[in-house]
Amino acid sequence: MSIKIVLASQNKKKIAELRTLLCEYIPDIEILSLADAGIEGDIIEDGETFAENALIKARAAAASGYIGVGDDSGICVRALDWAPGIYSARYAGEHGDDLANLKLLLKNMEKETDRAAEFRCCIACVFPDGSEPIVAYGDVKGELLYESAGEGGFGYDPIFYYPPFGKSFGEIPAEQKNKISHRAVALQAFAEALRERLLIQR
Repeated sequence: MSIKIVLASQNKKKIAELRTLLCEYIPDIEILSLADAGIEGDIIEDGETFAENALIKARAAAASGYIGVGDDSGICVRALDWAPGIYSARYAGEHGDDLANLKLLLKNMEKETDRAAEFRCCIACVFPDGSEPIVAYGDVKGELLYESAGEGGFGYDPIFYYPPFGKSFGEIPAEQKNKISHRAVALQAFAEALRERLLIQR
C-alpha cells in the first residue's frame, strides 16, 4: 500500500523534486498537491520563523487526513541583521516579484562591504494522528555579489556567490545546484527522518 503525502504547494517543480528525493528513501510513496487533496484557498503564513511558517503549511496540508508537508526558505544577509529572511519572497512588497526583490536587496547592500549571506530552508511534516512533527533544516553559506551573474535558477540565485564552485547559483547547472542547495540539505534530512518514523510505525 502506498503512503500518501500532501505537499502544501501547487508548484509542480517542487512536487516533482520532493517525489524524486523521497522515492530514493521510501519507494512506495505518493506525493499529492493541495489541489489533489481537495484543499483550496491561500494559506496565511504569519509565523515569525521559517519553522513556524513551514509548520503552518504542513498543518493545513494534514487537514486532508494524509501526512502534510510544508517548507519555507529564504536568503539571510549578515549586514542586514539577517534580513530579508522569512520576507524574502515579498521583500519588495509584492509576493513573488523576483526581479524587484533582487534589485532592492542589491540597493540596500550598496554601501556594505560585509557580503556574507546564507540561504536557509526548513521543511516540516505533520501527521494526522497528532504524533510529534518532523522539522528538518538546511542552509548553504555564500556571499552576495554586486550585480547579477548567470541566468539560471530563480529568486536571488544570480547574486548568491557559492565559493566552493566559484560561481553564482545563477551560473551553476540545476542538477548540480539541487545537490548542494539549502533545500537539498533540508530535503535529505527530512527524507531520512521520515523513513525512520514510517519504519517505526509499520
